[in-house]
Amino acid sequence: MSTAPDHPARAVVDLDAIRDNVRALRTAAPTAQVMAVVKADAYGHGLAPAARAALAGGATWLGAAHAAEALAVRAVVGPEARVLTWLYAPGAPFADLIRDDVDIAVAGAWALDEVADGARAAGRTARVHLKVDTGLGRNGIMPEDLPAVLDRAAALQASGSLAIVGLMSHYALADEPDHPSVKMQTHAFEDAIRTAEAAGMPIEVRHIANSAATLTNPAAHYDLVRAGIAVYGLSPVPHLGAPGDYGLRPAMTLEARLATVKRVPAGHGVSYGHFYTTTQDTVLGVVPLGYGDGIPRHASGGTLGPGGPVLVGGGVDDVAAPDTGLGTARVLRVAGRVCMDQVILDLGPYAPEQAGDVVTLFGASDGLARAGAPNAEDWAQAAGTISYEIVTRLGARVPRVYAGTAGRETA
Repeated sequence: MSTAPDHPARAVVDLDAIRDNVRALRTAAPTAQVMAVVKADAYGHGLAPAARAALAGGATWLGAAHAAEALAVRAVVGPEARVLTWLYAPGAPFADLIRDDVDIAVAGAWALDEVADGARAAGRTARVHLKVDTGLGRNGIMPEDLPAVLDRAAALQASGSLAIVGLMSHYALADEPDHPSVKMQTHAFEDAIRTAEAAGMPIEVRHIANSAATLTNPAAHYDLVRAGIAVYGLSPVPHLGAPGDYGLRPAMTLEARLATVKRVPAGHGVSYGHFYTTTQDTVLGVVPLGYGDGIPRHASGGTLGPGGPVLVGGGVDDVAAPDTGLGTARVLRVAGRVCMDQVILDLGPYAPEQAGDVVTLFGASDGLARAGAPNAEDWAQAAGTISYEIVTRLGARVPRVYAGTAGRETA
């Protein structure tokens, strides 16, 4: 690990992993195009390099929730890919989006007219995807409102302001492929397709599949799949399979240098509230990462819970059970409360670690159960959340360092 002196931690992002993950998704959905979703700074991985790496893997679409993200994506990739955005409020910069050739999803009747106004201001036709709420209860047109929206869309399409090119929806429980709601939503989506076709709308792309549906539900692939977390190598269905089971590998490794290593006696309290107390004379190590960097406070250890796992003393290829010997790689849990800037590890009475040694919080592993080294899903389990949040919440104070060559030629 090599970091600047003012950065005692870093997130290493493997761009080749992102490229290869997209290739795996293309294999999983051979009849559909792949959209790589790069919203939220590419789930914390860095929008520009991640977008380029995804295109290198064969993605033909890029997705961004907010208008500003979509404009940033277009600035990065130029005309190389289709870009879709879908979440905004009245007054969004529709003219800018249309000038930059960004497709716009419409989830309500009001948006059709604002998009049309933007198209007239931009002097070109807007490409629109109608988003239908098939059961998620979030963003989308209710099925009973769809005929009226289609009537208005037809009028605006006849005027040349917009073209309806897509119909989309989103599953509520795609990570449970046998759940009855999945079949119910698929039927509702197909009803919406038939309604649009009956209204004379020649739909170019139909899309409802997220990462989970892409990997587990071939019937949901249609013309386009929208993959998010799987692009970054994390399993959207960890209860069904680890990343490697789907040909994926995590792209992000979070590592830090120990800031302080010191010996303390038995019975010594550790961190705020003393929720962890040493049971023997031992060595403590301070990891300079905390909730100010995005480490979840809910991953505190001791009497508060299992604590987030940290690999100490070696790499993922040199892992053994804890306390198996001096200098052996081992996985330890956060001892006590996660602080704003640091977490503490009980390194054990014979720990050889010194200040400056590298520890890994999570990385390119199939997880503790499979590989004996932690990944983001293991931190999610410790914090009672999902791996999506673990990587996305990692703060700007942690520099991203890029490895691999994918997409760099267009940087």
